[in-house]
Amino acid sequence: MLAHNSVDRDLMARDSIELTQPEPVTSTLGKARSLAAVQRGASRSPKSFTPEINPDDSELLINPEDLDLDELDGEESQFLRTSRRVPVRRSTIPKIAANRLKIAGVIAAVVVGCAGISAWAYEYGTSSWRFRIQSSDSVEISGVRNAPRALVMEVAGADIARNIFSVPLDERKKQLEQIPWVEQATVMRLLPNRIAVTIQERTPVAFAQIGSRISLIDANGVVMGLPANRKTRYSFPVIRGITETEPLSSRAAAMKIYNRLVSELSDSAESNAHYVQQLSEVDLADPEDVKVTANDPGGTMVVHLGAQDFLGH
Repeated sequence: MLAHNSVDRDLMARDSIELTQPEPVTSTLGKARSLAAVQRGASRSPKSFTPEINPDDSELLINPEDLDLDELDGEESQFLRTSRRVPVRRSTIPKIAANRLKIAGVIAAVVVGCAGISAWAYEYGTSSWRFRIQSSDSVEISGVRNAPRALVMEVAGADIARNIFSVPLDERKKQLEQIPWVEQATVMRLLPNRIAVTIQERTPVAFAQIGSRISLIDANGVVMGLPANRKTRYSFPVIRGITETEPLSSRAAAMKIYNRLVSELSDSAESNAHYVQQLSEVDLADPEDVKVTANDPGGTMVVHLGAQDFLGH
């Protein structure tokens, strides 16, 4: 028992010496270390005790709860090393310019892709047998009644065995419209390998005697010949005074006189509306003196109508 008390007294004396011995404290870190030493000494003592503290050293006392060890480590590290500025790499291209470059790249990729697809489609369309006009059955013709169908087919069928994309549509249209009966023509491609031809024929308004030949003529002076369909019947007066070598402009001028004559006779009173049906011939050789031959119940008569006011005569 005495031995044990002797040991305790030695420990207490040693701790008292450590607590009361004045040491220069230079920083908060030193205070923390002194407190840690006190705690280690207390942990070695088998019994708790309250050390005697010199009143002059009261400023050395630090409450463990008031210590922030992380802050202490930070303060210590601040003295141990200097803060270094981390270099930041900045792009040499502004953000807006970079976005525009991305958009331009996407557009360029789309354009290149579309160009590639178009080139492939063109190559396939111009070389594949699927787009070749096989026979006359692949040529559809509509609107032909009086025009020679064989002549229309000769023009439209010139592209049989050719690729449909190589058919010159405008050229075929012009060739068809050179046929006298054809006033307007339309030529279209029907994929994959068909051609559609639509014809609008001219409308005849009279017969014209040119030399020894009788042909149908329209209001613009185009001489069309007789209709290919022999079943079609027309009842018109015969126009004389048009020569075979006369240009179309002269025939058109003569037909204006004829059109005016028919219009005035048709616009007359109802009792005189039969005048047009009585006309058998109209002589336009002299524009200043239009002569008509009329069939009357009393016989055939020739009337000189002059250049105007035809109904007044």
